[in-house]
Amino acid sequence: MTMPEIGEVAPDFELLNQDGTATRLSDFRGQTVILFAFPKAGTSGCTTQACGMRDNWPVFEANNATVIGISPDSPAELKKWQDKEKLPYTLVSDPDHQVLEAWGAWGEKSMYGKKYMGVIRSHCVIDPDGRIVDAQLKISPAKSIEKAVKAVED
Repeated sequence: MTMPEIGEVAPDFELLNQDGTATRLSDFRGQTVILFAFPKAGTSGCTTQACGMRDNWPVFEANNATVIGISPDSPAELKKWQDKEKLPYTLVSDPDHQVLEAWGAWGEKSMYGKKYMGVIRSHCVIDPDGRIVDAQLKISPAKSIEKAVKAVED
């Protein structure tokens, strides 16, 4: 699958959040949503990205925006990480990576010459009407933060 195109309505999904509560993307209509896909809670790049979103939380709130992080981690792993890093936003668990695949954020990766399937770091900005206004695949943690902030300030 490929990432949804800019201008398309974002495909809705329902996943368990860090508290084990069913969470739908459509629950956030009326707000701008920064949806970022990350490989693993607690790893360095993911923590950089997540904490960058946390550090810019006042900017998001001031612009009627919210953040949702999505990974294959379990709700319990996400909750532990959220508490440790004091993340003020929702994290959702996609253990079967169905949503990540549907969003084009699951695919072949390579580390130390070994190929494997995993999360491709990415982010989407979804407007209050549910339309994709920015979609970035294979984005660095720093670039993701920068683009997310720019998207809500413009």
